[in-house]
This record gives sequence, structure tokens and C-alpha cells, in this order.
Amino acid sequence: MQRVGFTSTIPVEVLVAAGVIPVDLNNIFITHPNSQLLIDDAELAGFPRNVCAWIKGIYSSVLVSGVTEMIAVTEGDCSYTKALMEVLSLQGVRVYSFAYPAARDAAALRMEIEKLMSHLGVGWDEVNQAKRRLDRIRAKVHEIDRRCWELDQVTGEEDHYFQVCTSDLNGDPDAFEAEVDAFLAEASLRPARKERIRLAYLGVPPILTGLYGFLERLGARVVFNETQRQFSMPYGIDDLVEQYLAYTYPYDIFHRIEDISREIEARRVDGVIHYVQSFCFRQIEDMVLRKSIGVPILTLEGDKPGDVDARTKIRIEGFLELLEDR
Repeated sequence: MQRVGFTSTIPVEVLVAAGVIPVDLNNIFITHPNSQLLIDDAELAGFPRNVCAWIKGIYSSVLVSGVTEMIAVTEGDCSYTKALMEVLSLQGVRVYSFAYPAARDAAALRMEIEKLMSHLGVGWDEVNQAKRRLDRIRAKVHEIDRRCWELDQVTGEEDHYFQVCTSDLNGDPDAFEAEVDAFLAEASLRPARKERIRLAYLGVPPILTGLYGFLERLGARVVFNETQRQFSMPYGIDDLVEQYLAYTYPYDIFHRIEDISREIEARRVDGVIHYVQSFCFRQIEDMVLRKSIGVPILTLEGDKPGDVDARTKIRIEGFLELLEDR
């Protein structure tokens, strides 16, 4: 089967309907056994040092994975993506664009989805059939999330993992569903966890490793993974266009804040960790979040893959002490 990569979450139902293997290039990069080497290779190829590590990682991931066709999200994600498309096209990769309309306009989004459908040669019947199949799997991932925040049976990292995987279903929806089923069967037998402090994790998934485990060793647990949850299409919407209009990540920060505020209250969150990626425009959104969310916020910045560094650990410890005092 043909493998089609993409740079950010897209209507994956179209790819599944077309019978191709969906490949989230972010996941290829961050799970590579030597993700730092992928960044080094991109810099050797000419990428500047002060370009987001995810862009450099995606570039090298395309080359090492053998993906020859990809979809680049040119609106609603990273501003570097258009240049990435141009560079990869010189490497012989067939690159197509997908743009989330900035105004969250249904007609414009439908046009983008139908353009993708036309490229892959499928119609609405096949796409809606694929959506029903994927929604069944997503509902099970939503149950994992519920067991994280409501029943306290799932760790923040486990919740993060299964929700991140919904972006491409690990390239195999049936195998991923079997993994989800096995996890739910095991997790449902666990006793409730005892961490005292409940955290929200906002922002893109971390490039750092060990963050969730470190928090839990200090008596805190992430019970809300904001962007990862959005990948799982959490609202149960039947119409495909409306589903991707409700998806908060590609649109303005105020659309995100509505969802964040609602979930912080429902999940009884004590504090927020806002993760920002170095050299990313979304760092500026931290100012808006701080003025809009009524719980303490710790902003963490990551640059390249690696374990949580000592300075970041000290800042986390101080933040958790503050929450304990409150």
C-alpha cells in the first residue's frame, strides 16, 4: 500500500477511504531511535539553526522513511511549512497542500477537503464510511481519556500517547484499535491513582522526554492533554466538515481558550503547564493564555529532543510547591 505523509493533522478519513497508509511525519520524527541525528542531518543540508526542530525533523523523516508523497498543512499550522514543501519537492517528493481557512468558514473548508478527495480519487460515500470506522476507534480513545481524568486509572503519558496516535492511527486502524482494546481491558482493572495535584498540559506535544513521569514522581499528574485530545476529534460530530471546524488547533487562540476553560473546570485542574517550542510563533500566544485562564500557569520551552533538563526540573518543582501551598 502507498504511504502518504502529512505535516499536521488533516482529515485522515480521506486517506483511509483511499486505501493509502496515513503517516504523521511528526510521529516518525519523535519516535525515531536517534531523533537528534535527524535534526543534525537537516542542518547539514542547510536548514538554519534557529528554525523549529520539528520542521527539521520532518524534513529528515521524509527522507529516511521513504515517503514519496505528502500533504503539507500550509494554513493553520507552522509558518515554515511552505518553504519545507519547496525543499522537499527538490528531493523528488510529490507535495500537495491543505489549508484550514483562517475564518473557520465551512464552505472554504469543504472545498479544501474535496480538493484532497479529488487528488486521492475518492467520493463522499467512501469518506463517510471511513469516518464511521474511525469514530468507533476514537470513541474508545475518548474512554481512555475519561479513565485518566474522571476515574484516575490512566497516567498522563498514556493518555497523551493514545490521543497523539489518533492523528494517523499508527498507519493501521485495525492494529491500533486492537492496541486500544487491550489497553482498556487492562486499565479498567486498575485502582484509582493517588496524585494530589491535577494538571493541564497546553500547547503542542512535547519534544522533551520524561516530562510526564517526572511530574508523577512529584505527586502531580496531567489529566488534560489539550492538543493531543483535539487530534482525537472529541466532540462526536457526525458531519465531517463540522468536525474539522470544531477542531481547535488550526484556528485562533480564542477558539482554543473556550475549549480549554471548559475542560479545566470539568477536570478540576489545579495548574497549567503551557509548553512552547523554540522559534515557534505560538510562543506569543502565551501572553493571551495568561490573561484568559484563571489558574496558575508554568510556561516551559523546548528546543531539541532530549530528557527534561535540570533547570526545567527545578522550575517544575517550584511550581508544584506553589500549587501545594494553594
